[in-house]
Order: sequence, then structure tokens, then C-alpha cells
Amino acid sequence: MEWTSYVIILFIIIAVVSILLYFFQERFLFHPEKLPRDFVFQYENQVAEEYNLELEDGSIINGLHFKSEKPKGVVYYLKGNSKSIKGWGKFAVDFTIHNFDVIMIDYRGFGKSTGKLSQESMKRDALFVYDKIKEKVPENRIIVYGRSLGTGLATKVASVNHPRALILACPYFSMSKDVKRYLPLIPLGLIMRYHMPTYKWIKYVECPINIIHGTNDRVIKFKSSLQLSKIKPNTTKLFPIIEGGHKNLHNFESYHQAIHEILNNTGNFHVDRENTSINFIRGTK
Repeated sequence: MEWTSYVIILFIIIAVVSILLYFFQERFLFHPEKLPRDFVFQYENQVAEEYNLELEDGSIINGLHFKSEKPKGVVYYLKGNSKSIKGWGKFAVDFTIHNFDVIMIDYRGFGKSTGKLSQESMKRDALFVYDKIKEKVPENRIIVYGRSLGTGLATKVASVNHPRALILACPYFSMSKDVKRYLPLIPLGLIMRYHMPTYKWIKYVECPINIIHGTNDRVIKFKSSLQLSKIKPNTTKLFPIIEGGHKNLHNFESYHQAIHEILNNTGNFHVDRENTSINFIRGTK
């Protein structure tokens, strides 16, 4: 077979993969867990109130409000890609232990949330929930936290508002660039509908930016946080979690030390191994 035939076959494969990715990219990119409407959220030693927000298009955003006894503020938690807040809710203890309430939401199609998923709808929903929070809480008491998938959305929220601080855990430079690592021959610029350009939005963030990232993260490389930290170096602090991976940051004392420093503006935190997520085994990747 001549080399031209190999080239033609390669182009055909690229074309087929590109078409499939364009029309079915939500299935490739996202890993939701759907929950029945009557599912009851239960967490040990946590007080959580469920809420549903109805949007103009009839979609429902389902979320949880984790409450502390004497809240100093609110952490608006935009979670990662997998499953639902059913599993992510256990991480609220890392903030309620510092007397911060936590507002956590499921994206459209995740958990009990409904509606068509798109980059625009995710941005609108994230901003809508933030607006609801600031109706009741002054912005100087709101901290926006994004984890993995949620880091782009958290950055977008902070870029058009004035929260006390932004925390990005395992952030991507942009989602399309991160996916490009796995599909180098696919023209993602043409077919990708979820660019999530964190590097663009972060330029407009005026509050302190805190980036936490494991140096052994194989899903989103630590390099992305290094790049992001250089965009606004005067207001950005990078917390490298040595040997930390993508799913297990909470298993490192240095992660909890970083959270304590950001929330309380002080160091020297003794990590409570019983009442934080440090002993919860989620994965090592």
C-alpha cells in the first residue's frame, strides 16, 4: 500500500472521530451520575439543606447548603466532573470546620439537576447561583472554590464579581487545551464546544487568586497551574501539593494547611484527621 493510501486512511479516521466528538462530546467529556427526585442526601456530622432553583428555561439546579454553627462566610463550591454532589458533599467538612458555610451545586444532567448542558448554560447557571448567594451574603464574605472541571466556571464567576477570594484546585489552562493532549490530531478549535478558557477569564479577576495543585497530577498537569499563576503574579499564590494527584489532594496535610491559610489568613494549622476529608480514599490518579 502506497503512503498516499495511509494518509487517506488517516484523514478518514480523523474525520470520523471529529464528527463523533462534535455530536457526542458531552458523552466523552462528562461523567454524570443521575439521582432520583426522591433521593435523600445524608452526611455524618454535617447539617445540609437541599434546595432547588428554577431557571427561566424551566431547568432545575439542585444543590446543598452545608451549615456551620457560627458562619464567617460562604464557600461557593463548583465541583469536579464525576458523578454528583451525593459523593462530593463529604468535602464540605474541609470548610465547615473553619466555620464557613458551603453552597454546592450539580450541573445540568448531574444528580437531580435538569436541562440541556452547554458551556453557555453552565456559565449562566454558575453566575445565577452566585447572584442568589450575594443577595443574602456580602461579597467580602464569599469565597469561590472550583475543583477540576469547576475551576473554569469559578474563574468566570470571580471575573465578573468581587468575592473575597478565588480558590482553584487542579485548574486547567483551558479545557480544550487539556483535551488536546489526548487527541493531538483532532481540530478541536473547530469542533470543541467546551473551551472553558480559564487563562482568559483569570485576567479579569480582581480578588486574591489561590491555586492548589498536585505535582503528580496526571489528568490536568501541574504545568497548567504554573502557567495560570504567571498571568496575575502579584495577586496569585500557588500552593504545590508535593506528590499529590488529581483525585487525592485531600489526603495530604499540605492541602488542608493551604485551605486553612486561605480561609483564615494564618498558618500553623493542626489537621484534624477525624473531622476533615484527609482519610477518605478516593483514588491516586
